[in-house]
Amino acid sequence: MEEKVIWKGNSSQVINLGTYVVCFLLIWLIVPLFVAIWRWIENRCRIYEITTERIRITRGVFNKRTDELELYRAKDTTLVEPFLYRLAGAGNIVITTIDVSTPGLTIEAVKSAPAIREELRKHVEDCRDRKRVRVAELDEPL
Repeated sequence: MEEKVIWKGNSSQVINLGTYVVCFLLIWLIVPLFVAIWRWIENRCRIYEITTERIRITRGVFNKRTDELELYRAKDTTLVEPFLYRLAGAGNIVITTIDVSTPGLTIEAVKSAPAIREELRKHVEDCRDRKRVRVAELDEPL
């Protein structure tokens, strides 16, 4: 089966709201303007991509770094919607994994987070079925 992109996007600028407010209040110093611009560029350069096989996170302005997580390694997803993010229609998707190098992954401040999380959950199950992989949950003895 060919790998297809399910969703691709980046974080909402609401993630930088606190920085923008402080920079606006201190705009007369000039330097905060450059800080706000840098945070905006940094946020635009963080790209999330969910495919039928994996999750990719690319970040960096001058030096790029791409982290990947195979979908079948995702153990659980949690939707976290802080108040300010909800006002902007955004939320965080927190993914718990069985991957040793990436035990947890957060897709931060994305629009339509509930729909993306549900689509992700569906494709995780499909990927596990295709690869015939099951996550075993073992209880530790008391």
